Amino acid sequence: MVNYLFKQLRFVRNNTIKLVDGMSEEATRIVPSGFNNNILWNLGHILLVHEKFSFALTNERMDLPKHIADLFASGTKPENWGKQVPSLDEIALLLSKQVDRIEQILEHRLEDNLEKPFVTSVGLELLTVKECLSFCLYHEGMHFATIKAIKQQM
Repeated sequence: MVNYLFKQLRFVRNNTIKLVDGMSEEATRIVPSGFNNNILWNLGHILLVHEKFSFALTNERMDLPKHIADLFASGTKPENWGKQVPSLDEIALLLSKQVDRIEQILEHRLEDNLEKPFVTSVGLELLTVKECLSFCLYHEGMHFATIKAIKQQM
């Protein structure tokens, strides 16, 4: 039986990918007035944060190229990007495979405690694997809304 949390992660992720389906590479790289980042940054940031909360915080191996963190960590901006920026297709492919990896690796660890509690940037203390994954839903939802708002500016 699939745990409800993995169903929700997959539902949210499918909607995020659907939101950018058919967009041009160029459109995903525009930073509209009033925004700090573009759609590609938001997608890469979702990917990176899910990886951190699903794998790094649970003592599992993260499976992303190092430059992903350099480009999409909190506080980074597209204006500082160099030449090694992944394409929309590359980020979308990584996003589409990520939830399956999360489920395969963590499906029997949901109740496990983290080695040490983690406090998010918004002040929420996470104690278990399940809490980390649940927070990912909130985080992706925030960036989904940002992507949607950026698209409306175009």
